[in-house]
Amino acid sequence: MAKVIVKKKIDAPTSTLGDVKSYARKIWLAGLGAYAKVGQEGSEYFQELIKAGQAVEKKGKKVVAEKLEAANAEIDEVKSEVSTFKGRVEVQLDKVEKAFDTRVASALNRIGIPSKHDVETLSAKLDELTALLERVARKS
Repeated sequence: MAKVIVKKKIDAPTSTLGDVKSYARKIWLAGLGAYAKVGQEGSEYFQELIKAGQAVEKKGKKVVAEKLEAANAEIDEVKSEVSTFKGRVEVQLDKVEKAFDTRVASALNRIGIPSKHDVETLSAKLDELTALLERVARKS
């Protein structure tokens, strides 16, 4: 009887060891299979990722170009509006300036201060008289 019991005890560890070896081998083979599959499909997957990236980049560039074009169009529109507004402001400023000049000239004239035109006219007449006096002085 002792032999039978010993045999059963020896058989139990041997089958467990066999199971462990079997699982270890399966894990090893699964790892090799995964490595082989990645080696085969990895480069194909990498190329697919590159193609997907290129497509996204192309779409992104298109969107950026559209946004840039829209922004430039808005800038041109605003420039046009500013230019139109600037022209109107300049016209109004010219009117205000002329009105101011007229009123100042009128006020100066009322208090007896001659205008620029009056001074220029007098200066021209003075130049004529000076020239006439010089001619008369030379003849004498």
